[in-house]
Amino acid sequence: MTLEDTVTTDPWGRVDDDGTVYVRTSEGERVVGSWQAGAPEEALAFFRRKYDALVTEVELLEKRLTTTDLSASQALASVDKLRAAVREAHAVGDLDALARRLGMLAERAEERKVEQKQAQEQARHEARDIKERIVAEAERVAEETTHWKSGGERMRQLIDEWKAAPRADRPTEQALWKRMSAARNAFSKRRKAYFAELDQQREQVREAKEQIVAEAEALSDSTDWGPTSRRYRDLMQQWKASGRADRASEDRLWARFKAAQDHFFQARNAVFAERDAELQVNAEAKEQILEEARREFAEIKDPRAARARLRDFQEAWEEAGPLPRDARDRLEGAFRKIEESVRRAEDQEWQRTNPEARARAEAAVAQLRSSIDQLETDLEKARAAGNDRKARETEAALAARRSWLDEAEKARNEMS
Repeated sequence: MTLEDTVTTDPWGRVDDDGTVYVRTSEGERVVGSWQAGAPEEALAFFRRKYDALVTEVELLEKRLTTTDLSASQALASVDKLRAAVREAHAVGDLDALARRLGMLAERAEERKVEQKQAQEQARHEARDIKERIVAEAERVAEETTHWKSGGERMRQLIDEWKAAPRADRPTEQALWKRMSAARNAFSKRRKAYFAELDQQREQVREAKEQIVAEAEALSDSTDWGPTSRRYRDLMQQWKASGRADRASEDRLWARFKAAQDHFFQARNAVFAERDAELQVNAEAKEQILEEARREFAEIKDPRAARARLRDFQEAWEEAGPLPRDARDRLEGAFRKIEESVRRAEDQEWQRTNPEARARAEAAVAQLRSSIDQLETDLEKARAAGNDRKARETEAALAARRSWLDEAEKARNEMS
């Protein structure tokens, strides 16, 4: 029996007569196991299945590298692990082909490593740009804004944007965060300083309004109605001009001020209402005086007699006494109109009888008549000379003078 008769062979391995199983590689044969439990074909089939398992692992790695975002470092680690497994595999099959496929996978993983490094660098640049923008806006908010509520909200949004943004390289990340933190602290410091100053101003306003309220309360029982009313108006102007205290103090002090003011004016109004009721009889008397005066002075023919009669009405008006507030302006205004009508009649009479005015009117009439005589002479001369232009001009001037003379004679006759 020859050696070939006692050995079962395969393209990639064989089983010798003692059951030793070999695999063939480019480096020669090596033992992958022994088989004592059955036929040599079963041994080869068993070790081929081990080879198929390795093929499956290599194909799976190829698929992951092709269709997923498997990192280059993970892929290279898997390649190294499979290379060791193939190199020491207890299997029968084309182990050299598997090694070559793993070599190609290694090259592809190296290419991905370069690509991923470039992508990481690009991502870091983009992350740096994003965070530069966030930091720049935070610094602007910290330096410029005086709208503290919206500024604080924006600063919190920028912090959230920073946390959500991708990371840059560590040195850049640390430098930018240092600026971001400084901007946030600067904003907080400015805001605290502003509100500290505002609190101080509000405290000063509160103290000023405490004094206003104290005076208002001291005046609330006053019966010196006129001066006290004016003083309350002054205090109200001071209140408005002094600014605002904190909300709680503002509400509390305003309630006290208004209570004091209302107490005074309610008391004053009650007194005035009682007084007005008592003065209603005076209003009725003055209504009668006013009606009689209107009838008497409806037409004034003798201003001197009207003046004398007006004095009687004025005396009766004063004797009737003061008026209630709701009728005062109406009745006093109506009586003043009657007084003014008498004064106007006197003024017109004086103008009519004024000797100086009459003398001026006589002089004006005489001057116009002299001018008309001269123009009539000039007109005759122009016509005699055949000077039509001169005649037309003289006629126009003569017509104007005659019109003026009519008006001047009317004014003079009214003074007679």
